[in-house]
Amino acid sequence: MLKTSLSCLMLALALSGCKPAPQQASHDSAVPEATTLSPATADAPWWQDAVFYQIWPRSFYDTNGDGHGDFNGMTAKLPYLQELGIDAIWLTPMFEAPSYHGYDFTEFYQVETDYGSMAEFETFIQAADDKGMKVILDLVINHISREHEWFRLSAEGVAPYRDYFVWRKDLPAKGEGWGYAWDQSDKPEAVWHFDERRGEYYYAAFGATQPDLNLQHPDVVAEMKKMAKFWLDKGVAGFRLDAVRFVMETGPEGQADLPETIDYWRDFNAYVKSVNPEAYLVGEAWVDIPVAAEYWGNGEGLDQGFDFEVGYKILGQLLPTVGNEAQFGTISGTQSGELHPLQENVQRRQQSNAPLAFFSPFLTNHDQERVAYQLASEPKIAQQKAKLAAAMLFSSPGTKYIYYGEEIGLTQANTGHDVYKRAPMLWSTQTQGGFTPATLSWVEQAELFTQQFENWWPAFLQQQLAQGGSTVAEQQAQPDSVWRLYQWLIAQKKQRPELKLAGNYQVTELANGILQIERELNGSKTRFVLNLSDSAQDISSLLNTEQTANWAFDLQSNMLAAYGLLILQTP
Repeated sequence: MLKTSLSCLMLALALSGCKPAPQQASHDSAVPEATTLSPATADAPWWQDAVFYQIWPRSFYDTNGDGHGDFNGMTAKLPYLQELGIDAIWLTPMFEAPSYHGYDFTEFYQVETDYGSMAEFETFIQAADDKGMKVILDLVINHISREHEWFRLSAEGVAPYRDYFVWRKDLPAKGEGWGYAWDQSDKPEAVWHFDERRGEYYYAAFGATQPDLNLQHPDVVAEMKKMAKFWLDKGVAGFRLDAVRFVMETGPEGQADLPETIDYWRDFNAYVKSVNPEAYLVGEAWVDIPVAAEYWGNGEGLDQGFDFEVGYKILGQLLPTVGNEAQFGTISGTQSGELHPLQENVQRRQQSNAPLAFFSPFLTNHDQERVAYQLASEPKIAQQKAKLAAAMLFSSPGTKYIYYGEEIGLTQANTGHDVYKRAPMLWSTQTQGGFTPATLSWVEQAELFTQQFENWWPAFLQQQLAQGGSTVAEQQAQPDSVWRLYQWLIAQKKQRPELKLAGNYQVTELANGILQIERELNGSKTRFVLNLSDSAQDISSLLNTEQTANWAFDLQSNMLAAYGLLILQTP
């Protein structure tokens, strides 16, 4: 729990004693009605109010000096996650794979040797459990590696593996509609790839190295269940399911979101729950809310799905030019204009075919440019805007996900390769940012990458350390840092009933660049006041004697600093 500084306490007391100022006619339009949220169920599952932390294992913490993060490193950092307030951890792929990213398994039952041994993984799971934290794994069912033994046998026509993948004798002609499953491209060569051993083309939605499995084959379906049980028996709490929209493909008009796909996940969920009734499944459906909601499957499909839309809406408040590019999905970005984009997002969740609790809001993940990089080139402004993004995220209802480093406003060096989004965590101002004792971190080991580029890491790291305030150690020492705000928001989510699922959610945009987000349940209120402008703004009309300023570092008298944040709460 954040210990409020003496100055902050004095400010809170001063504000609680001030008289209400007269209301100013500063709204752009009439104040919208609050969205009344669906109440939570009495027997809510463990994940409903959890805060998840996404770890890219290779970049988190290295203990053996090879430049790669490892299981022992994650075990060593569990006290850090506990201090932050994390309830559960999502590990991106940690099975054996030929790539640095791991989304192309060659083994279903072995851990990535770069990360350590199975015994060290099991120690990590047990240590997390001892600290009250669940761990979910990234499970890729849609595809596997071209180097997997199954694919070799299938290419050679060996039964029963011959039909474990999706094959055809000829390359579809242009104009037939084949292309990436998530856009309208007419590029059959993007998804159909020739194998000389078999003399046929195989379907691979994510590139030639990752052939799609034939998930209509009973043996493949059974093997995926067997794999899930193996890891559940190891003590993991569930799975983040990769590319859930694309597991079935029936033709150029049937590459995504098919009824057969929803049925597949219903069956998979039923099996997982038969192994562990409390196991959790969350799906990556990078698509607009109405389509994503279908994966709930009327209560028989996935437990939750990511709300990709909310991250775009939040960043759009801080960067008007932000687009809706979806690397492996489709986000339309449609907006009615009748409600503020953030409130419309919540209402769209509320009115979808899935319950509000189905959706998990987040800012970005390993496939998206980092928040601080998108928001500003000037470090101090980026850090301020990162706080505003965090406030908007935690004001929104639902299970929260934080991508490692977001809690310190971690940025990136460049765009053009995913490695920039997945670079090492900055723990301290020591060598290699405290990430590794190795001379070269993994991002500097050229043999890991098919695309060669200059060693960008040393210059980027030096720049980050020189500017100050970019590491965990530095931010933990600052009462008003991004890290401290995340810690405080996580604590508030646990303690304040209005910051869970039930109650009211209301967004009001004022003419002077002030955004107000209110959450209320049975008289308990939290009000987020955000200055989205680049100059200080008078917010005297928003202050009253009923609410105390519990996060108020950016408030001087009645003036909220540029890109400042104020959070008011009832006692």
